[in-house]
Amino acid sequence: MSVTGEAATGEALEVWIDQDLCTGDGICAQYAPEVFELDIDGLAYVKGDDDELRQQPGETVPVPLTLLQDVVDSAKECPGDCIHVRRVHDQVEVFGPDAD
Repeated sequence: MSVTGEAATGEALEVWIDQDLCTGDGICAQYAPEVFELDIDGLAYVKGDDDELRQQPGETVPVPLTLLQDVVDSAKECPGDCIHVRRVHDQVEVFGPDAD
């Protein structure tokens, strides 16, 4: 699956995970271990450049352009439909369960 449309233009994107919907399958961490990690509670979280997990609900991290395809694939393949990728400038979801 390829990234198309606005996301391919290099717009700043951010990603977050809704832990209430996370199934703990770890598919996201397989696709993009630089961005996603399973914690001791068995749920996936996003992590920042500092490798620290962002554990507050709705907390986001930037999507590195070099990892965009992996993050998008994670969102598309996630069995819990809990990964949200949105544009930073207007908060519109471009990949994930709330994307148009």
